Amino acid sequence: MRTIGKNRGLARLADADGHFRMVALDQRPPLFDAIAKAKGITRDEVEYSDVTAAKRLLVENLAPHCSSMLFDPNFAVPAAIDLLPPRCGLIMTLEEHRVEETAGGRKSRAITNWSVEKIRAMGGDAVKVLAWYRPDADPAVNEHQKRFVREIGVECARHDIPYVLELLVYPFLGSANHTADYVESPGKLPGLVIDSVREFAKPEYGVDLLKLESPLAASSLPARDGSAEAKAAQKEFDAIGDICRERSIPWVLLSGGAAPEKFERVLDFAYAAGAGGFLAGRTIWLDAVLRNFPDRAAVSASLRKDGLGVLERLNELTTAKAAPWKARFPVFTDIKQEGDFARAY
Repeated sequence: MRTIGKNRGLARLADADGHFRMVALDQRPPLFDAIAKAKGITRDEVEYSDVTAAKRLLVENLAPHCSSMLFDPNFAVPAAIDLLPPRCGLIMTLEEHRVEETAGGRKSRAITNWSVEKIRAMGGDAVKVLAWYRPDADPAVNEHQKRFVREIGVECARHDIPYVLELLVYPFLGSANHTADYVESPGKLPGLVIDSVREFAKPEYGVDLLKLESPLAASSLPARDGSAEAKAAQKEFDAIGDICRERSIPWVLLSGGAAPEKFERVLDFAYAAGAGGFLAGRTIWLDAVLRNFPDRAAVSASLRKDGLGVLERLNELTTAKAAPWKARFPVFTDIKQEGDFARAY
C-alpha cells in the first residue's frame, strides 16, 4: 500500500481521470544537438542561454495541455518554473546526463549538488531517475546500477515522494551500434527490456511508476491488426504488463524520439497490455526546435500547430485506451481518537 505522500504525488502527475499525459523536457544532450543543428554550430558551441530559451518556449506552449512535466534542475527550472501552471504536476530529474562509459557497461550518478531532499523541498511532485541497464552487462556494473537505483528508492521513501524510474537498454562500448546519444538501441532484444523491468519492479527498489521503452523497435513495429506478427509483438508488451500488474506498479511509455505515428503505434500495443499513459518529449517538440531555432516566434508557432497536434493525438489515444490509475490510500482502522494519526505518521 502506498503512503499518503506517494499517492498524492502520483495523483499530481495524472489527470483527473487517472491517465498519465506527461511531457518530458529534462533532455540535455538531445536538446543541445537540436540547437546545434538548427544554428549550424557544434554541440560545444551551444550557449546556456540558448538551452534555457528553448526550454522556456516548450513550457510556455505545451504545459497547459499535459497533466505533468519533467524538468531538470540546471536548465528547465531556472528557465521556466514561473510558467508551470499550478495544476500541472512537476517531476524532477535526479540523474547526471554524463555517465561513466566502460567496456562492461554504463554507470549512472546523480547530478552534482542535487538530491531527493532538494526536490521535495522545492515542491517537486516526483523524482525521476534514468538508469541505463542491460541484464547482460558486467556484474560489477549492474551491481553499481542496482545500488544507485535502490539508494534513491530509500531516499524517496524517507521523503515520501513518488519514484519514477526510467530504464533504457544501450549498446556496449566498442560494439558496431555503439552511440552515446539518447536513441533507441538498434541491437536491443525484447528479453533485455523485459528482464530489466522484472529486476527493478522488485519491492526492494521502491519504484512507484516505471517509464519504459518499447520492447521492440518502434520503427519496425507492425500495425496492431490481429496478424500473426502483431500477436507476437503483443506478447512482448503483455510480458511487461504482467510484471507491473503483479507488482501493482503503473507504467508509461517513453517516446525515444520516435516519429509521432510510430509512437502512437507503440502506445496502441502498450495500452492493450495495461500501460497508463506516456512521458514523451522529442516526439512532440523536436521538429519545432530543429526547424526554427533561434527564431523564438517561429518555434512557438510550430509548437502551437504541429507540436500540440501531436500532443493532442496522444492525449486522445490515452483517454480512449490507457489504463487509469487510482490512488489507494491506507485504511486508518487503528485511528481511534484525536492525536492517534499525528503520533503514528
